[in-house]
Amino acid sequence: PLMIITQKITTLACQLHDGIGRQAEELTAEQNRLAVKSRPSLLEYLSYLLNFMSIIAGPCSNYKDYIAFIEGRHVHMKLLEVNWKQKGYDRLPDPSPTGAVMYKLCITLVSLILFLTLTKNFPMAYIIDNEFLDKTPFLSRLGYLYVVTQAAKPKYYFAWTLADAVNNAAGYGFSGVDERGTFRWDLLSNLNIWNIETATSFKMYIENWNIQTAAWLKRVCYDRAPWYPTALTFILSALWHGIYPGYYFTFLTGILITLAARAIRNNCRHYFLSSVPLKIAYDIVTWAVTQLAVCYTVAPFVMLAVEPTIKFYKSVYFHMHILSILVLLLLPSRPQTHSVRRAQNQAMLNSIKSK
Repeated sequence: PLMIITQKITTLACQLHDGIGRQAEELTAEQNRLAVKSRPSLLEYLSYLLNFMSIIAGPCSNYKDYIAFIEGRHVHMKLLEVNWKQKGYDRLPDPSPTGAVMYKLCITLVSLILFLTLTKNFPMAYIIDNEFLDKTPFLSRLGYLYVVTQAAKPKYYFAWTLADAVNNAAGYGFSGVDERGTFRWDLLSNLNIWNIETATSFKMYIENWNIQTAAWLKRVCYDRAPWYPTALTFILSALWHGIYPGYYFTFLTGILITLAARAIRNNCRHYFLSSVPLKIAYDIVTWAVTQLAVCYTVAPFVMLAVEPTIKFYKSVYFHMHILSILVLLLLPSRPQTHSVRRAQNQAMLNSIKSK
């Protein structure tokens, strides 16, 4: 609960600062949309922090969305945002969350079954077992690392999908209408399982895993950091998770791999877009590398302690660390233009100096 409350307090603080302490021209479009222009009452504040739907497992939501839900205008507001008349409706629809809730409850049931059957049979600790390390070739160890990482996922799928379903059942989480005219109840969704399992880049994986936490990190850190936003965001994520050393191994490794993956994509991807077979081959290779990179990165997160983490890294020869450093040293950096970010950061610095 404290982790979720931390997210909510900092989210509201940043959005209040955007609404009260900054000029509109200093804000991005998203910051302007979410800015809170008046201080909430004590009751509103405590309700936002401690509401029963998200107090245990989240997810964190934006203050304006939550207040709109409490005041009974959440669905109407989202329909207006997507211009429901252009979606083929001749009168204001009244979407029901029942279908979305039932679908998500089915996912939680499957995830629970997988957790009870797979997770205990494929423990992460086995990848550093001495007998396993002595008898298993390197590539087989990587394959088993992928298997045990997959086996560790169902508990997260279960908790986050159930939390999403609880909010939807209360009528919260409506996000609009898609291109086919289907009502969407994914405003508070914390993961996209299909995109996770088929991710062809480290960035794509991160964006679909713990989505609301990633959005929180982006809004309170990445979009506001004047320098090194990627590194600072990963460090903040580690601090938010807690004090176990494994968290810091994971997120510091994540910085390296994210930067290396970005460099490879910027320098190489365009060579594989000229034909369909090349694109398919590129996607297959990047999928395999992404999945292995994620497994390598998150293993310390599960192990938590220093000794098993170092033993694991030694057993796989620190290969992802070495490859990432080589990529960053050998490939030319091709940073995208961040004129908007630079202007925003300069405006922020000027605002701070003026105070």
